[in-house]
Amino acid sequence: MPVACVGGVERPPADSGKIAPAVGTVAIVAALVMLGLAGGSSSAYGRDKKPKGAEFLYLGGTEAIRVKCNGRVELGQQALTYKCEGHVIVIPYASIVHMQYRNDISKDILTLDVRWWARPELERVKDNRYFTIEYRAGEAIHIMVFDVRSEVMIPYFAEIDLKSGKRVEVRGYESYDN
Repeated sequence: MPVACVGGVERPPADSGKIAPAVGTVAIVAALVMLGLAGGSSSAYGRDKKPKGAEFLYLGGTEAIRVKCNGRVELGQQALTYKCEGHVIVIPYASIVHMQYRNDISKDILTLDVRWWARPELERVKDNRYFTIEYRAGEAIHIMVFDVRSEVMIPYFAEIDLKSGKRVEVRGYESYDN
């Protein structure tokens, strides 16, 4: 079969039915793929500003999870999910009764008639740190209490509000002088 030489690359003639791309075409495709990968990672950075690490320290509640298990919260379309050391707790937004982010846990939560797996032991702090979720699974009330730094929690407020249709009660801790 006759072979044509174009730019130092042997190619079959156009009428042979075989396609052999030129070296330049392969290089262009490879460059576009690499640019696409790099561009995708930079655009993903701008969209998702929530931290990726384990930032939610489980302090106690009704779930059978080791106290001080450091995990992640993911906000899906239908549910909030907590993942820690092989434990996965899925809380449908429709089942959430109350959420709060405070420097303590409200008496309303602490006096609920629930079977605590581990009662949270809190430090006295000035700044908000404790994220509490009260939800129902069937007839049972469940509670989860997390220690979360405010710089980690703040980006979650709007997304939780939008996806769940419920607000996180945030307690102000600034003192106001009259």
